[in-house]
Amino acid sequence: MKAQKSTILLSRLLPLLAAIIAVSPLAIDMYLPGMPTLADYFSTTMPLVQNSLSIYLLGYAVGLLVFGPLADKYSPRVLVMLGLTGFTVTSLALTLVNSIEQFIALRFLQAFLSAAATVVVPGIIRQLYGKDTAKGLSYVSMIMMLAPMIAPSIGSVLLQHSWQLIFYVLAGYALVVFIGSYYQLPDVDKIHSSVKLTVLQRYQVVFRNRAARFDLLTAMLVSLAFFAYITAISFVYLTVFKVSEFEFSLLFAINILALMTAHFTNTRLVGRVGSRRMLGFGVLVAFVASSSLLLASILNLPLVYHVLAILPLMGSLSMISVNADALILQQFSAHAGTVTAVNGTLRFGIGSLAGPILALCYDGSALPFALLMAVAIYLVIICQFCGYKLRQAAEDV
Repeated sequence: MKAQKSTILLSRLLPLLAAIIAVSPLAIDMYLPGMPTLADYFSTTMPLVQNSLSIYLLGYAVGLLVFGPLADKYSPRVLVMLGLTGFTVTSLALTLVNSIEQFIALRFLQAFLSAAATVVVPGIIRQLYGKDTAKGLSYVSMIMMLAPMIAPSIGSVLLQHSWQLIFYVLAGYALVVFIGSYYQLPDVDKIHSSVKLTVLQRYQVVFRNRAARFDLLTAMLVSLAFFAYITAISFVYLTVFKVSEFEFSLLFAINILALMTAHFTNTRLVGRVGSRRMLGFGVLVAFVASSSLLLASILNLPLVYHVLAILPLMGSLSMISVNADALILQQFSAHAGTVTAVNGTLRFGIGSLAGPILALCYDGSALPFALLMAVAIYLVIICQFCGYKLRQAAEDV
């Protein structure tokens, strides 16, 4: 009976947790089609409007750093309520701005407050799933992947009325998730940490843990590869291979499906073989796929070879990421919020380097993109080898 109740609780919570996590992807992807409209509306340049995306990512990273340790000290439920309320209010305020400076400032605040809601989710999953954390993370990620798949299309439809409607819809979405969270999130006493440490002490606990260090580096490098894909894929498909916008949308959606398939596969297998072995399998697939992509770019092979390499590569990135996250969380049972903040900030930090690196290496071909993806994976292999040697040494002591 207890197991049945637990299963029912999880089945209700997973879509809700995915909806909470999806707040930021929706806020990022839904307004992308409206960037040219925003530039005209505010009588400003396109680069300045594009900077609002970087400012959003910065605000989110800062929010993770602030709210992460608080999630280990205070009720995750309260932080979710705070984050969703702040996101709703700032979304509505964005519809009233009359300058790009006001828009950018509110986007920073919107991202900062949304981090309060999202930073608690991995800790809740770890509490509910225990040693099967990777399974829970995969389920949530698989559901959440729908957000970046449909958000640009939704934004394009809403844009036919006005760009303000995009933010009204975001506010409405956050309000619905708020109501769901109010009624469905577990009681505070079931999930919040009783460890009494200062914010600085919590960060010290995370950074001094040698066992998790190489998995954190792995998560960072996978993020670099993923942001390289996000940054370069439109240029590679639309400019280098000159596909149509419809073909690009189709290829992009197929890659998202590859991510979802990898997450589904992980949910089926991770309970039997464990996160460490699934991570190793993901690294093996990533090595083969990234090397194939690099070879296809060096030899200037047709589009189909690049597509066939990118599909398994994107799936393997998601498999590595979710299992690395699970292994990291398992090292910090009382500091899930803090380690989520560290992990998220490091991910966004190194991910932000993808654009400058690709711009520096630009040569009009897909080679810089393929090379950056491959180098990131090769460094992941080195990190995992070093982590393996460290674990072996610890076992021998």
